[in-house]
Amino acid sequence: MTDSALTPPLTKTAPASSLRRWWHGSSRLRFLIVFTVVVLGLWEWGCWVTGVRSFTFPAPSLVWRELIADPVWLAQNTAYSLGAALAGFAISVALGLLLSIGIVYSRILDRTLFTSLVATNAIPKVAIAPLFVLWIGTGIESKVLMAVLVSIFPMVVDSVVGLRSVDPGTLDLARTYRGSNLQIFWKIRFPGALPSIFAGMKVAISLALVGTIVGEFVGSNWGLGFVILQSQGQFNTPRVFAAIFVLSVLGILLYQAVDLIERRAMPWHVSHRNRHDDH
Repeated sequence: MTDSALTPPLTKTAPASSLRRWWHGSSRLRFLIVFTVVVLGLWEWGCWVTGVRSFTFPAPSLVWRELIADPVWLAQNTAYSLGAALAGFAISVALGLLLSIGIVYSRILDRTLFTSLVATNAIPKVAIAPLFVLWIGTGIESKVLMAVLVSIFPMVVDSVVGLRSVDPGTLDLARTYRGSNLQIFWKIRFPGALPSIFAGMKVAISLALVGTIVGEFVGSNWGLGFVILQSQGQFNTPRVFAAIFVLSVLGILLYQAVDLIERRAMPWHVSHRNRHDDH
């Protein structure tokens, strides 16, 4: 008997089997899909039974119609908001890390800069947004600056907490072996602070999107915030819901992107090693 006779024949059901294993192994995703379908079905049925007007509370079918009515125009506005949010997030991460390092290593910055950040964060951002429009204009720069202003505070706070949470005994041991401050930072402080830094990044990415929309509300000719304001003025509530839906999807994707980077950067962390227990 030849080896070929002992080899089972390849079938075309392998992708289907992989898909079934993926479906049965992803209980969270399965629950999310079923829950979404049920909610949308009840929403559509409730609008049809009650006869509520579309400009008051539209049915999901009307929202879907707005999503596919002009996909190019909606994609352009989505790309505008996404670009401003990502730029603001990148600046807040870089600037937040630099500020947190300065606060940890300098008592003067700790007493002055950190207090200033807390005071700035207490100011309503809607009150500051018009000033950015007056100073910078209605271009994308004011939206990026607004995203930075909203998202930098949690980035700084979580980074400072992470950099200060290193075991003092480990630091004393490194100094005993004559480790320089730079070596201690890169090999002890920074790796130990990564969980807190990524926690701040997850909050910052969501707030960067919020800050972008706030900036677009104040003054803009593009973006999802502009779509919402324009649709509100035209009493086109289905389009408002469509823009809100796109914002929700963007927020989820951006959060998951940061979470994916976190899992790749530190797969050793207990929060990722125990994720299989949730399925």
